[in-house]
Amino acid sequence: MATAKPICSVALQGQKEKSKIATQQDMSMPTRYMKHPLQSRWALWFYKNVKSKTWHANVRLITKFDTVEDFWALYNNIQIASKLMSGCDYSLFRDGIEPMWEDYRNKCGGRWLITFSKQQRHTELDRFWLETLLCLIGESFGDYSDDVCGAVINIRAKGDKIALWTTHAENRDAVLHIGYWEQHFWQLACGHGLKRVYYRIYHRLRT
Repeated sequence: MATAKPICSVALQGQKEKSKIATQQDMSMPTRYMKHPLQSRWALWFYKNVKSKTWHANVRLITKFDTVEDFWALYNNIQIASKLMSGCDYSLFRDGIEPMWEDYRNKCGGRWLITFSKQQRHTELDRFWLETLLCLIGESFGDYSDDVCGAVINIRAKGDKIALWTTHAENRDAVLHIGYWEQHFWQLACGHGLKRVYYRIYHRLRT
């Protein structure tokens, strides 16, 4: 009685045979892997709160990317947000914009903010953060996508936050459009209505 081969072995052999045929058909045309470019280049930053250091010393640039494939390669190989230590942040901003209010492209803006309870950290936080990242790199805000600077996730002992930063707080149409669609995407991510979502203008954060 013949012994059946494992499915994975059969599949690998099939791929090997297809590869041989393709090679024999045209040795002069090697397969080229084409990446899918994004409209913008993005930078991921990481912040860890070390009290003996300044804010600038605590934040560092992780990497930059401008293709769909490079985004997923990054996302799948870093610690997910819910596993970060309290006091840590991830920030994803357009290349050239630093994740600080003093950056001239941020200082006249504000942020859409959603807060999470400690209980939500392991049930909803990662899903909301990923949805936010996809909205950013997918330029999901139509004509107002350029008004979005980036997003920040704060991991804190009392509760976590996700913020979407915009560049011109006085541009009411842009702020409301971005807020409407971001809440829509967040609702799709969680499957129910949202609470604790609001917009704060930067100069009011300082008072």
